[in-house]
Amino acid sequence: MTDQDRRTGRDETEEERADRMWGELIQEVRVAQTGVQILFGFLLTVVFQQKYAELSDVDRTIYVVTVVLGASATGALIGPVSLHRLVAGRKVKPQAVRLASGLTQIGLFLLLATMTSSLVLILRVATGGSAVTWVVVAAVGWYLVCWYGLPFWSRRRHSTR
Repeated sequence: MTDQDRRTGRDETEEERADRMWGELIQEVRVAQTGVQILFGFLLTVVFQQKYAELSDVDRTIYVVTVVLGASATGALIGPVSLHRLVAGRKVKPQAVRLASGLTQIGLFLLLATMTSSLVLILRVATGGSAVTWVVVAAVGWYLVCWYGLPFWSRRRHSTR
């Protein structure tokens, strides 16, 4: 098979393509759901720890923002499952795939924000604030490269015009 043959895509109907894309999307969402659920569960326990009472007002605000971001990310990343259940059998899979894909992108962005906020809080408490900004910027930069930079580069480099 030549490069050109591989790039022309599959010979599938819109429904077959939607079925394939739905399966791929759900596999991807499972990974993100697990991560966000573990992170969110951990965040929910922090308020019940003894050290929470010692946090400054700024750190408590960061914590509340982090919990709200985590709850929002969880909702967006679980949304595709509910969407699928509620529209299954209604002959709207192509539209559902587009909607679920959008929810997943929003969920990933909110997960990025949750992880960033979590890092800020944890590093502020763990280090007393020294070098937090640089470590968080480096971590977020890494997330952006992995989650967006490489995929966009690959799409641009390997997609046909």
